Amino acid sequence: MIQRVTSPVLFPPPTYSHVSVVEAGTKLAFLAGAVPLDAEGKIVGEGDPVRQAEQVVANLREQLAAVGSDLEHVVATDVYVVSSETSVLSSVWEVVEASGLSLGPHSSTLLGVACLGYSGQLVEITATAVVPEEAR
Repeated sequence: MIQRVTSPVLFPPPTYSHVSVVEAGTKLAFLAGAVPLDAEGKIVGEGDPVRQAEQVVANLREQLAAVGSDLEHVVATDVYVVSSETSVLSSVWEVVEASGLSLGPHSSTLLGVACLGYSGQLVEITATAVVPEEAR
């Protein structure tokens, strides 16, 4: 269902693939950015990008579950972090790796940005996932 490819002529990525291929006819889910808000709409982990990344991944799991998918079926993500420091981006990426998102490994882009939509928000992840046949 999902073919993950790393080009042998490019530098090998540490925990993601260069390309994820999904055959036509497969149901895909395009997720809005998962944000570090709790069920009451309050920012979780204010000032702490690692804690916010953990909440974002938890919220991403809930978004995927709502359509019958899971982290294993994510084919691509964009990870946004409010920081220009490589160490901060790396600490957020460690949360992504630990979550199981990179088990595929999925295709991903990690970006340092100036700001995100909610006051105090430091992390957001958008995703595209396959909805498994058994969930349809």
